[in-house]
Amino acid sequence: MLPLAIVIAALATIFFLSGLRIAQEYERAVVFRLGRYHSVRGPGLYWNIPLLEWQRKVDMRTITVNVEPQETITKDSVTIKVNAVLWYRITEPFKAVLEVADYRAAVYQVALTSLRNIIGQHMLDEVLKERDQINQKLRGIVDQATDPWGVQVEMVEMKDVEIPQQMQRAMAREAEAIREKRARLIKADAEQEASAKLAHAARQITESPMSLELRRMQMISEVGAEQNSTTIIMMPSEFVSMAEGLAAHFNRNHNAVAR
Repeated sequence: MLPLAIVIAALATIFFLSGLRIAQEYERAVVFRLGRYHSVRGPGLYWNIPLLEWQRKVDMRTITVNVEPQETITKDSVTIKVNAVLWYRITEPFKAVLEVADYRAAVYQVALTSLRNIIGQHMLDEVLKERDQINQKLRGIVDQATDPWGVQVEMVEMKDVEIPQQMQRAMAREAEAIREKRARLIKADAEQEASAKLAHAARQITESPMSLELRRMQMISEVGAEQNSTTIIMMPSEFVSMAEGLAAHFNRNHNAVAR
């Protein structure tokens, strides 16, 4: 009887030890009993019924996937190459095992097709300037498609956009033209402001002849400060007014004689 008991105890110990399993903190075990889904176990130490239960472990950490460059056409018929990076993680392990054969390949293909589709819905300028909005929209599309598989998409980022050389040259010419237009507008605004200032100054001088004399004196001091050899002859403004009066008088006399 004693040897039989020892044999039974040894077999029971072996049976018990063969069912022990350990899952890491970032792992979960999807357990099947007689071919049917039973439970999710882990992390830490747990026990499966030998020969009746088997498991499949799932990594719960965030997974990074580099989406290979895709050649696609934008809404304005420009062919570009775009690649992206995808971050996702498993939130419901049993769905990742039961609902899809290979969740990694499935998520990758969804991200691939969604990237090409969303680029085809936007102009080239939008792809270049509104990258954050496109990333958010792309994340929502991929997350919605992968939600039945127990997968949560955390972030999608377009990493690089490759534009044809001809289009790059055309964009460079367009940017140069925009800069030239901006420079001309600034120059025109400056000239308009300067002409307005000059017109205001002319009105002030007309209203006060002494202002003209002060301006002449200021000009003489400026020329002298620069050590120029220019000779300036000052003529009072009264002489100018008198010359204008005489010219007007002679014109009237000339017109009267002609009649």
